[in-house]
Amino acid sequence: MSEPNKPFVVTDRRKFTLDGTPRPDADPSPEREAPPAPPAPEPPLEFKSPNTAKAEAAPPPAAPQPPEAELPPPPTSEEMAQANAAYRQTSDRLDTAVRAANPGMEHPPEMSFEQIVQSIYMTTILQLGGGTQPGQQPKVDLMGARQSIDMLSILAEKTKGNLTPAESQLMDNALFEVRMGFLEVTQALARSAVNRQPPPAPGGAAPGRPSIVR
Repeated sequence: MSEPNKPFVVTDRRKFTLDGTPRPDADPSPEREAPPAPPAPEPPLEFKSPNTAKAEAAPPPAAPQPPEAELPPPPTSEEMAQANAAYRQTSDRLDTAVRAANPGMEHPPEMSFEQIVQSIYMTTILQLGGGTQPGQQPKVDLMGARQSIDMLSILAEKTKGNLTPAESQLMDNALFEVRMGFLEVTQALARSAVNRQPPPAPGGAAPGRPSIVR
């Protein structure tokens, strides 16, 4: 036997009316608060060595800075042209003044590659004692002569393939002569130093050194 239909009842559980006043028929029982959320689990402990901790705490190394250029910026083409024009004008005024002070003097020849090689060559010969008057002690500058020879070698290397046959022959001859002159002077100085040493002591022992007596 079926149960009789029960009426559907709607219960208003609001405690306040629309204007905010308490409802006389409101349920006096306190509202149930939602249960608090469970605390978040703590992360597991991780052991770090002192070196690892220092590495993580240290800031990342800064990117290496590019080295600053040691040479100043090159001059512009306009600056180069102005400097060249001023140099030419000053040189012409100097030549005019020299010829006025020395009547009949010819205009000095223009500088050329042959004159550059000959200038370095003559400087090297003088540094090796060349041009010394008879009866005078030659003055030798070995370090200066070596630098002059190296200068001539660099000039030959940088101009290789850009010289005429006559210029290349002049360069080869100049380098050969100054190098051979340098060797002759250094060998002569070495022989002179050996000849100035005192004679060995009797028994073949050098002075100031112990000798073995048998």
